[in-house]
Amino acid sequence: MDTLSKSPIQVGLEALSVGERCLRPYAHRFSPHVYTQPQLFACLVLKTFFRLDYRGIVALLRDFSDLQEALELKFVPHFTTLQKASRRLLLAPHARHLFHTTVRRFLKRRRRVPRAAFDSTGLDLGRRSFYYVRRRQKVDQPWKTIAYSRFAKLEAAVDCDSHFLLAVLVGRGPQVDVNRFVPLLEATLQNCDPLSVLADAGYDSEANHNHAHKQGVRTYIPAKIGRPTDKLPKGRHRRRMRQRLNKDYGQYGQRWQVETGFSMLKRRLTSTVNARTYWNQCRELLLLALTFNIMILYAAAGFLQSNSRPLFFP
Repeated sequence: MDTLSKSPIQVGLEALSVGERCLRPYAHRFSPHVYTQPQLFACLVLKTFFRLDYRGIVALLRDFSDLQEALELKFVPHFTTLQKASRRLLLAPHARHLFHTTVRRFLKRRRRVPRAAFDSTGLDLGRRSFYYVRRRQKVDQPWKTIAYSRFAKLEAAVDCDSHFLLAVLVGRGPQVDVNRFVPLLEATLQNCDPLSVLADAGYDSEANHNHAHKQGVRTYIPAKIGRPTDKLPKGRHRRRMRQRLNKDYGQYGQRWQVETGFSMLKRRLTSTVNARTYWNQCRELLLLALTFNIMILYAAAGFLQSNSRPLFFP
């Protein structure tokens, strides 16, 4: 299992290096040319790393000159500059390119991944007090234990060997997972070639098995969807899962690695999304996934070998 980097300078430099590989220095030729787009992207990554808002990361950069020197910032950007940069840099095409760059830097020349685990997780919208939620619940409804009506949903393909995010899809829940298998697999195939995919029963569908096998990917999904019965499923792949998944397919036990990856992300970064609108929530989820990959990227790929910038400053 790869660890997450705890150094803000290391994370900032790695984010700057990723940004320089896939972002133009400036948005257009008439821009003020005060900050480069890779510098603004590194500031956004540090905002997520420190669990701050835009005003908070600006205040932190002003107080710590080492971070300014690491990012080669001549001036600390205004918080509105970072807010506008997030809306521009985290659009779907730019976010896909940034995410693809982190995956390629992690895998280097290889594209084969032995096992990838698919799953989704929810993040709270806002910071509501659970004590307040419990007090507001009616006395005549003691069974009411759900404290939300909707949540931010992060769907991810996780490398079982390193917990690195190979692909992500963002949206809002609750919604079923069975029809999200194909989009998540297609997003994964754009970045790497998994030999096998492990998923829970929420993705159980004969059509999902057929689509994956046409792409040359083996699937391991428990056949548990539908009314309980002793009869075997009609589909070829689901029937094989019912007969042999717990006997011959012992590697399905590695599916829990995706749960470990989500636990690492929530414990080290955050389990809440503070944005209010849908698209801002999606951008925040994408930035969260990028920051998580960058934190693993330093520890796994060896930052000193991939970046020539000094870590310490006189």
